[in-house]
Amino acid sequence: MDSPYKSKGGLGRLVNALRYSAQGLGAAFRHEAAFRQELLLVAVLAPVAIWLGRSLGEIVMLLGTLFFVLVVELLNSGLEALADTITLEDHPLIGRAKDLGSAAVMLSILFGTLVWLSVIASHFLAA
Repeated sequence: MDSPYKSKGGLGRLVNALRYSAQGLGAAFRHEAAFRQELLLVAVLAPVAIWLGRSLGEIVMLLGTLFFVLVVELLNSGLEALADTITLEDHPLIGRAKDLGSAAVMLSILFGTLVWLSVIASHFLAA
């Protein structure tokens, strides 16, 4: 059975997808302090990545870790918003879902930190 909420395709689907994505980014910026903090970090570290990277691959890797954190934060925020529409009361499974989302954000930040430290260390070892 086809869902009435699924798009039919074509150029209209692309336009709608872009509009929905912009709405999602706007909602994250307006309602999610963690997203705003991480976005500020991206704004500061993106030029550093371009300056620090010795090759296009290193630059892409450094920038990629920054965007990876934003992507995981968006998914976590979506999960939390969905959970909060179900109930605002304490529920063990909803609490677990929120904790798992938070753990995913933490792991993405730890991974990004490891990559950045590795690149920085390689610069000092090569000097």
